[in-house]
Amino acid sequence: MIERKQHRLALIGGRGYTGRELLRLLLDHPAIELAVASSGAQAGQPIAGEVEGWPDPAQAFVALEPADVAEVDADVWALAVPNGASAPWVGAIEAAHPDAVILDFGADHRFDTDWVYGLTEFNRAALAGARRISNPGCYATGAQFGLLPVRDALAAPPVVFGVSGYSGAGRTPSPRNDPDRLKDNLIPYALAGHVHEREIGAHLGRPVRFHPHVAPFFRGISLTISAVLTEPVTADGLRERFASVYKDEPLVRTAAEVPELRDLRCGTVPPCGLAIGGFTVDERDGHRATWVVVLDNLLKGAAGQALQNLNCALGLPERNGLEDLA
Repeated sequence: MIERKQHRLALIGGRGYTGRELLRLLLDHPAIELAVASSGAQAGQPIAGEVEGWPDPAQAFVALEPADVAEVDADVWALAVPNGASAPWVGAIEAAHPDAVILDFGADHRFDTDWVYGLTEFNRAALAGARRISNPGCYATGAQFGLLPVRDALAAPPVVFGVSGYSGAGRTPSPRNDPDRLKDNLIPYALAGHVHEREIGAHLGRPVRFHPHVAPFFRGISLTISAVLTEPVTADGLRERFASVYKDEPLVRTAAEVPELRDLRCGTVPPCGLAIGGFTVDERDGHRATWVVVLDNLLKGAAGQALQNLNCALGLPERNGLEDLA
């Protein structure tokens, strides 16, 4: 008989890339098991068809509605539903499972002070015992890790130039995840007012300028950050400042060299983490600096960070389920 684990997680929206990634991480989690994974489009299809190595070949995605949540035996709920669609689920879960932990992958609660914002390394104290967690956006995660060490030294809104793999556009067909449209191409979009621009600014406490693009590769994000600082700096001094902030964070690597997306695949960057480097100061003006952040949009930008957050909320070791990947 298989021993039941300490916690049971219900995933709402298992069809998407983020949901699939969370399922993959649960394979090696010692304390959280899957109760149910819902997907209207894939109801009845085996989870093993989406997640290699899934232990139960008979376990399938199910069609689930908010009215059905009372029937689900789960104390942890992860909502991977479109922006604007989480409210009915939250209401139903709160009514049926008032003590449950709810994590929302979408943007619906990222500006809600009643929910803990899950930028894990910067918000561990608030995450401990939290029951409502808003998971940060992928671009917003990388940009904040790249800006928080210099937040108080920003003399003007920094400019963040972001390039994402097309998995960031989800599985619903669109020009931004169409391989033919993307071939030999780079597509700029939402060049003002992107939800992640507002999210970065709100939690950084400083205005930013964010310009997202999507490229032909599948996963990963590269962010080039340009800033005007209140005091002149050197490249070595800037690197040392970042290294000091992140010296005790195993999922954050800082280095002098520019991190590249291939580092996400070859293991230079912890798979569930990110890298910051390429610190450069304009020789004509020591106030002007540029550096680069890379991360996996589906791991540190989504499912990996979510699992960090859930571990913190449940009082589990933060890297449970991530140890073999870090």
